[in-house]
Amino acid sequence: MAIIKKFRIKSFKNINSIIKFENVSIAYGNRTVLDNINFTINEKTIHGLLGPNGAGKSTLYHLMTGLLKPKQGKILIDSKDVTNFPVYLRTKQYGIGYVPQYGGAFADLTLHENLKAISEIVIESKNLRLEKINYLMSKLELEGLKDIKAKHLSGGEKKKLVIALSLLSKPKILLLDEPFSALDVLTIKMLQELIVSLQQDNNITICICDHIATSLLQIVDTAMILSNGKIIAQDTPSNLIKDIDAKNAYFGDNFKIN
Repeated sequence: MAIIKKFRIKSFKNINSIIKFENVSIAYGNRTVLDNINFTINEKTIHGLLGPNGAGKSTLYHLMTGLLKPKQGKILIDSKDVTNFPVYLRTKQYGIGYVPQYGGAFADLTLHENLKAISEIVIESKNLRLEKINYLMSKLELEGLKDIKAKHLSGGEKKKLVIALSLLSKPKILLLDEPFSALDVLTIKMLQELIVSLQQDNNITICICDHIATSLLQIVDTAMILSNGKIIAQDTPSNLIKDIDAKNAYFGDNFKIN
């Protein structure tokens, strides 16, 4: 499979950071999950998060959204300290959208009913709601599925619906949790192309957490490896797969993007 993102950011010198973790630690009881984490995600890029099971990837996402509060350290969004901000404030004021690995839609509602229900919460104008719903159904090629209940959609169709739901509020930052999980090769390619298109067309920042390293690295500008509660490497995909620490902790010696 060819690399889908033909243009990758070559220099980050003039790009503003949109998410920044400063000396962040968190523990569950006596178990330290993240230990003095420092990293930056630049705006209008696609960033990847990789790591073995139990490395702390989901915890990192929960800290970004506000579901969890760190034991120590600061979380900055758009240069503002949001460490103590709850979920709704981060969503409303800083535009964080979240696409979970499982769920995210009302199973017994049709695709259109799902979009209508969420739009009534996040969009005040009725005309704007209809316009946004029609745009997203067209953009994500969902028109033919509008009357199908969410529980009857395929894995890829459900992913597209939940992404559409997250885009109703016009997020600045979109967090995707395991978007390629349990999908076939053609559906993964479709989803890759959609993610790249959404980032470029809407100028948003997208962060992807996934176990399928090849699929993730084909479309991100930068990625980082999380292992044993620490970030052991962060770089462009081509540099990351050559990093000795990344090889030892995650990739092994024979890993290739293509």
